[in-house]
Amino acid sequence: MSHDLIRLTIRPLQFQQSAILISSGMPSNNLETRPIILRLAVPSPLRRLFDYLPPGQLKDRDRNFWKPGVRLRVPFGRRQVIALLVAVADHSDLPLTRLKPATEVLDEQPLFGSPLLQTLNWAAGYYQHPPGEVFSTALPTRLRQGAGTRPLPETVWAACPPPDADTGGLLQRAPRQRALLAKLQEQGPQTRTQLLAAGFSAAVLQGLVDRELVAARQQMPAEARREAASDSGSCQAPPAANQEQQIAIDTITDTLDRFHCHLLDGITGSGKTEVYMQVISRVLARNRQALVLVPEIGLTPQSVGSFRARFDCEIVVLHSGLSDSERLAGWLKAGRGEAGIVIGTRSAVFTPLARPGLIVIDEEHDSSFKQQDGFRYSARDLAIVRAREERVSIVLGSATPALESLHNARSGRFTHLRLKARAGAADTPPISLLDVSEASATEGFSQPLLDLIGHHLDRGNQALVFINRRGFAPSLVCRDCGFVYECPRCDARLTVHKSPPVLRCHHCESQQSLPQHCQFCASQRLYTQGLGTEKSEQYLLENFPGVPVLRIDSDSTRRRDSLQDRLEQVQSGQPCILVGTQMLAKGHHFPGVTLVAVLNADTGLFSPDFRAQEHMVQLLFQVAGRAGRAENPGQVIVQTRHAGHASLRALADHDYHQIADQLLDERRAGHMPPYCHLALFRAESVDPRQALALLEEIRWLCLRSLRSADAGQVEVHHPLPAPMERRAGRFRAQLLIKAGNRPAIHRLLTVACGQVETLKVARKVRWSIDVDPVDLT
Repeated sequence: MSHDLIRLTIRPLQFQQSAILISSGMPSNNLETRPIILRLAVPSPLRRLFDYLPPGQLKDRDRNFWKPGVRLRVPFGRRQVIALLVAVADHSDLPLTRLKPATEVLDEQPLFGSPLLQTLNWAAGYYQHPPGEVFSTALPTRLRQGAGTRPLPETVWAACPPPDADTGGLLQRAPRQRALLAKLQEQGPQTRTQLLAAGFSAAVLQGLVDRELVAARQQMPAEARREAASDSGSCQAPPAANQEQQIAIDTITDTLDRFHCHLLDGITGSGKTEVYMQVISRVLARNRQALVLVPEIGLTPQSVGSFRARFDCEIVVLHSGLSDSERLAGWLKAGRGEAGIVIGTRSAVFTPLARPGLIVIDEEHDSSFKQQDGFRYSARDLAIVRAREERVSIVLGSATPALESLHNARSGRFTHLRLKARAGAADTPPISLLDVSEASATEGFSQPLLDLIGHHLDRGNQALVFINRRGFAPSLVCRDCGFVYECPRCDARLTVHKSPPVLRCHHCESQQSLPQHCQFCASQRLYTQGLGTEKSEQYLLENFPGVPVLRIDSDSTRRRDSLQDRLEQVQSGQPCILVGTQMLAKGHHFPGVTLVAVLNADTGLFSPDFRAQEHMVQLLFQVAGRAGRAENPGQVIVQTRHAGHASLRALADHDYHQIADQLLDERRAGHMPPYCHLALFRAESVDPRQALALLEEIRWLCLRSLRSADAGQVEVHHPLPAPMERRAGRFRAQLLIKAGNRPAIHRLLTVACGQVETLKVARKVRWSIDVDPVDLT
């Protein structure tokens, strides 16, 4: 994202300024005699707001009663839907006789303050998305369904052992249950979220419930906070910051009273989280709130545990793993100002804050901050815009900053804060490239790597094996005729899964039973080709009997709390082997891991996607950073067939900035982001000709809509089939638009998107617009 995005003003709602003047009570000619028109964001695919009259029972209310940010129930077609009041106007393009009255007002006070409303309005224009869907996305599911906003009772778990119960004897062989019971007895009732954040899994809790030592009860949030405050112990004192950390803390603190962007660029293990927490302590001291965004659900328990140990304020957690009621309760606490700290994943960027003081984006480079369907927003970029509207500072933290962020920092648009050394006594682990181009390997493991794993286990340590491919094997092949099983709905091979035994497509999730013979020649000589996490897990179990092998990927962690259970076992410190995908690479702290092994580092080196090498290098640096984070020294082994590649040599030298310089030079020469701006029209249809036909019409529409002043700034490419043309039974095509400056591309998109809706072929084809795409496949 370029800094000019922050200055860019998108005004897709032309009534916005006058409506705000009216709704804020500023003088206007004969306002009291003019009609009151409610401009509402209604969840629909139409890129416009809708005018309604006030409900009949409220038609005599004056203008000051109507506050943007409240929900209304309105008739829309044959349905009643939940809409959000965006503005109040005194005129409509339609005759008043054609306007319908709203059914009812659902809120007494706005759910969003003016800065967040402005951010959402900006997002609707910038990402060229229907405003009704934008505002609906920002609401929790329960509020979209019309639920109320009064505080909800919470389920808490309290210790209730019988007076004569011998808990020590009952729990002699259950140390985690014994620890949880002691916690509840000492600190009082706790919510499920609090227990998970403290490192106790649902299975541990259920064990105490089954023994009738713990029971659930309902209580109001205020009551829960009083009990927690009366029973809570002292919080951990912050450790002394080193010189680099202190400079970062002081620099960020000096800008807390205004909008400012900071890039906290620190190697893995350098103490970025400690910087966040010490700045947040200063924010809380000013009676302000902090919003912390993390890229993965799996990071939230670890993050919350660290924050709860440090701070005695209410901490709210928001992510998709919570129930709708849990998300609503946390969302409302944040909006009422009851939570001092909000920690969440991508969609938490929309959480209202009563007294915003700081926004933190941890692992800001991570592509999961970009929504890949529907409303395709970037939570990182949207957070920067929100910080501007809220007039607060924002910190982007990463060991491997996105090239756009690094470019902004080097250009002076962000303050660049460097942490070049690991915090505490931990040393940066050496990274060795193991050339396997001529060496033999069994199931992806060379003998030197197996020997190293055994050496680290013998010393009582843990090893982490990284392979970014889930399943047992990526292909099933017939040895006699060469037939390869492919997805009938996608241009992709079916992945072999062992548990349960199926062939599954990782693009459309269709699956079929694992065959016993070739469907083409009936041969039974079928074999798997390639590696996946399941095959690596099996091979490690065979080679290291008696050593726990913990597989962590999206398949093994589908069950609720299964990820937390595995992480808890790792944190015990007992020797084990972790094997998994990128879920292991992001921000986890594994003190017992002294060896990190990357089975295949070559994925992404030669991809046609211009961002692939950047993402690959970031991932390798992140996973390498899991080694040697405590007192025991670490070691990183990277297996590759291209040991001389410049990116891998820089990885071995621990020099991310060397790779970044090289990639930025390539981007500048190729006129690609951050040196230009992209937008991608996507279309898909069961008939490939229709998708391409729509994009061809859009192309000509764009060319006709170009202003003469922008003609030299904007390139409208010809439509092409997507790199994976067929997915989920539909044929996909895309049209790339490139521009030298951001205003030029947005002037074009604002005109074009409004006209695309009127095309007849657009009604037969699914189409979307992706502004600042991170994935061109």
